[in-house]
Amino acid sequence: MTGPAPLALLSSDAGAVAVGAVFGALSRYQAGEMAAQWIAKDPTKRVPFQGWHTAGINVAGSFALGSLAGIPTKAVTPAVTPGLSPRTKLMMGVGFCGSFTTFSTFSVDVAKWVTEGQIGKATGYVLTNNVGGIVAAAAGMVIMKKFFG
Repeated sequence: MTGPAPLALLSSDAGAVAVGAVFGALSRYQAGEMAAQWIAKDPTKRVPFQGWHTAGINVAGSFALGSLAGIPTKAVTPAVTPGLSPRTKLMMGVGFCGSFTTFSTFSVDVAKWVTEGQIGKATGYVLTNNVGGIVAAAAGMVIMKKFFG
């Protein structure tokens, strides 16, 4: 067997990304389940909100990643430097945010609505994901940069 031992992998950058990805994927799944339960309580919400929970997840994930980008990366030597270690940023950014947000589901939703002739819905969804995501990421960055000075 080649490659790092399983315990060594957990203390590596790849291990940190894997741990973050597990929690991001589970959070994504749970958010989808919560949205489905909310919709099931009132069937009239099914049509207007179907698929839109993905936009909410993507915008929330953009805010989280923007916030993470606004936090300084901690220098290795001075232990009192505020911020996060590079490995923690990998775990939270690439791992958690990468598996929490979902570009592929967004793409399939848009393609489905376009092929069904629901151009207005698809356009609104694209704008919500893209503009909403960019605004949320910028807001997260600004807030964290102000907080960390």
